Amino acid sequence: MTAACCDPNEDAKLKEPTNIKLVVSIVLINEEGNILIAKRPKGSHMGEYWEFPGGKVHDKETPESAVIREAKEELGVSTCAGCLLPLTFVSHPYDDFHLMMPIFACRNWEGEVVGAEGQEIKWIAVNTLKDYPMPPANRKIIGMVRDLLGSS
Repeated sequence: MTAACCDPNEDAKLKEPTNIKLVVSIVLINEEGNILIAKRPKGSHMGEYWEFPGGKVHDKETPESAVIREAKEELGVSTCAGCLLPLTFVSHPYDDFHLMMPIFACRNWEGEVVGAEGQEIKWIAVNTLKDYPMPPANRKIIGMVRDLLGSS
């Protein structure tokens, strides 16, 4: 049997000792079934790429509490653990660190969604996700988001 889906370069990175970064992302879904993406700031890692909002998990913080905090800080909205659907997680090697990223879907929050840290945000139809440049770790979950929302 052949392993056509394997990337030997990516597999080699998995064997190296690496700095692991734990971050969370949230897929906000509005009443029209559109999802929110945010543009990374120019000059940041993967600057000017679009992503699902989120950020680092602090010491002694659960992924759920981190994504709730990040939604408030980045998007100006409040939600709670009961409104979060654990969707999937991504494990992705970058050159200088390895990313572990739990992703949560959310349809219920309070407040108006804004780019609270000055970032550009956009509500888009799920079937247009592929049209936006995204970091490799975010690209890995496009299929899962499309399946969740029943889009081809």
